Amino acid sequence: MTNLRAPAKPGLAGLLDELRWRSLFHDATPGLEARLATGRPIAGYNGFDPSGPSLHVGNLLPIMGLVHLQRRGGRPIALVGGATGMIGDPSGTSAERNLLDLETIEANLAGIRSQLERFLDFSGPAGAEMANNYDWLGDVPMLEFLRDVGKHFTIPYMLAKDSVQTRIGGGLSYTEFSYMLLQAADFRHLYRERGVELQMGGADQWGNITAGLELIRRTAETADGGEPAHGLAYTLLTNPSGQKFGKTAAGTSVWLDPDRTSPYAFYQYWIDRPDQDAAQQIRFLTLLEQDAIEALEAEQGARPESRPLQRALAVDVTSRVHGEEAARHAVRVSEAVFSRDPIREPAVLATLHEAVDGFAFTDAERRAGIVPLLVGSGTFPSNGDARRTVAQGGVTINEVRIGSADDPVPEPINEEWLVVRIGKKRLRVGRRTS
Repeated sequence: MTNLRAPAKPGLAGLLDELRWRSLFHDATPGLEARLATGRPIAGYNGFDPSGPSLHVGNLLPIMGLVHLQRRGGRPIALVGGATGMIGDPSGTSAERNLLDLETIEANLAGIRSQLERFLDFSGPAGAEMANNYDWLGDVPMLEFLRDVGKHFTIPYMLAKDSVQTRIGGGLSYTEFSYMLLQAADFRHLYRERGVELQMGGADQWGNITAGLELIRRTAETADGGEPAHGLAYTLLTNPSGQKFGKTAAGTSVWLDPDRTSPYAFYQYWIDRPDQDAAQQIRFLTLLEQDAIEALEAEQGARPESRPLQRALAVDVTSRVHGEEAARHAVRVSEAVFSRDPIREPAVLATLHEAVDGFAFTDAERRAGIVPLLVGSGTFPSNGDARRTVAQGGVTINEVRIGSADDPVPEPINEEWLVVRIGKKRLRVGRRTS
């Protein structure tokens, strides 16, 4: 990672420097740095796709962009695409998205708002705001839209955008092709009606951002002739294979909704990050100061097996998304999985039963013996595999080493739980049913 000293500039003047040392800065339009240096208040927005009832880990980076803006005195606007969500954005996707009805989108907006409130302060006159572009795009007649927006863009200009080029060979509908114009109309509306001068987004959104700037330049009048609005792009948050994090990329469907991704699974996701990813993401997704991050990086270099970067990242992000108590519980559960100490806490056992391939058993199945229990629960595919592993000393139940296939199954913990360990790496938790 780049070892730049953290910026000393206060307020908005230091925003881009902070993004740079966090390696979050990708690009900005000319004049933005000078505008921020004036210290005058500025409002900026990021867009969020409401195609699901929950945000996901890919949304954390634009959320943190709004957090940094607010911490330095800017006014963040979270734009949820109630209208554009009914169409779909081709940027960063390989297939056209499903079109959603208005009722579904409205339900999704409520869930997204509650998740954003974990990060942004919506209170007071300078608090964050939420906007829904259906409010101004939903009833615009097509002829009016073509006259007021479409006439300002040429087909060659639109075809040159990366978001179009990456999809046009495989098929791109006119619906998604028009997304760029709709997003440009959003920026102009927010500029005119709410005084929003800044649009932010991932690097893959740069074409849409600059389209909005182009529309504002062509239709706005500025007293001093300077740039009326500005754009800022972040470095993309990617998974280990280099793909953008999102709901549809394989392996990245990690949601902020605890009903979709449990707090323990969410915490464990960050614990499992490779060292290089953790070093990047702790700068991207936390508010830890530079000295603290550099101390963690030094500790990681000296004792990589202890995974201090991953642990700090996991605790910080899980605490923000799910609350401190949920994060503490996730830590307890994670430590229990990898500890050889007996697991006795019912809440930990319940979480493990849900998260690590749990199974159910009856009193009759337990009394039937070790091998029937192991095979009936799906722990082993056959009696022979179960007997062989037991004979090799590879099975413990409730931390009791099973020495023979004829041994009795230990009594359940709290009359309810069986903790089955196979070797050093496999753990299953069984729950007694009546």
